[in-house]
Amino acid sequence: MYRDFGTIFLFVIIGAVLLIAALLLAKILSPSKPSKNKLDTYECGEEAEGSAWVQFNIRYYVIALIFIIFDVEVLFLFPWSVVFKELGWLAFIEMSIFIIILIFGLVYVWRKRDLDWVKYRVKYGRGRYQNLSGEEA
Repeated sequence: MYRDFGTIFLFVIIGAVLLIAALLLAKILSPSKPSKNKLDTYECGEEAEGSAWVQFNIRYYVIALIFIIFDVEVLFLFPWSVVFKELGWLAFIEMSIFIIILIFGLVYVWRKRDLDWVKYRVKYGRGRYQNLSGEEA
C-alpha cells in the first residue's frame, strides 16, 4: 500500500526538481541588460500615457456581465438542438422552461434599464448631472 504513495511522492519530487532546474537554467542563460525602452510599459505598440489607475464606469462591467451570462446560457441550446429528436418531448419541455427563464431574465434586465448605456435619470445627480431629465421607468 505504501509503495503506491511512494511512486506518487517520487513523481512529485522529480517534477519539483525539474521545475527548479528549468527556472535556474533560464535565470543563468537569459541576457539581462535593462534599458529605458525595455522597462517601459508596452500598450499595444503605443506610448503609455496617464495613470494605469483609471476608473471605468460601472455600466461597462454590468453590460459585460449580462452579455456573458446570456451568452453562456445560450450555449446550452446547441448541444440540445443536436440531439433533439433522440431526447423526446420531456427534453423539449425542459428546454422550453429554460428559455422562458432566460426571457424572464432579459425582461427583468430590460425593465431595470440596465441595458441602457446612457442613463438619463440619476438618483443622486450632482454637477452637470443634476438637471438631467428623461423617461420615467
